[in-house]
Amino acid sequence: MMIPLLLTVSAAAQEVEVTDNPIADIVDETEIGGGMASYYGSELAGNRTASGERFDPAQLTAAHRSLPFGSLVRVTNTSNGDSVVVRINDRGPFAHGRVIDVSTAAAREIGMHRSGTARVKLALLSDD
Repeated sequence: MMIPLLLTVSAAAQEVEVTDNPIADIVDETEIGGGMASYYGSELAGNRTASGERFDPAQLTAAHRSLPFGSLVRVTNTSNGDSVVVRINDRGPFAHGRVIDVSTAAAREIGMHRSGTARVKLALLSDD
């Protein structure tokens, strides 16, 4: 998957800002089910994920049992409709009945950081 860079030029200040936007070219999304989600917190910060990168609770990442590393998944909290796009970088969850573990930042985005779990829908994003 190509990750596009967005270029913003301010005419007044003549400043150039480059930002990564991995979902800018998303044209398709495929529902891949749902179930209960949980999140992992700051106590695991710095630990290596299954993909080899270090876990950062401030990033929008997640663990899934089978999706390829780097996959982008829209996670939607069914109780409030809030959604977030996460990148799969770890394996899990290992708790029975859970379908995805999201980072702390992702949990906050969809309003599940207080309860710890939420019923969610999952959609795989692609640039096909």
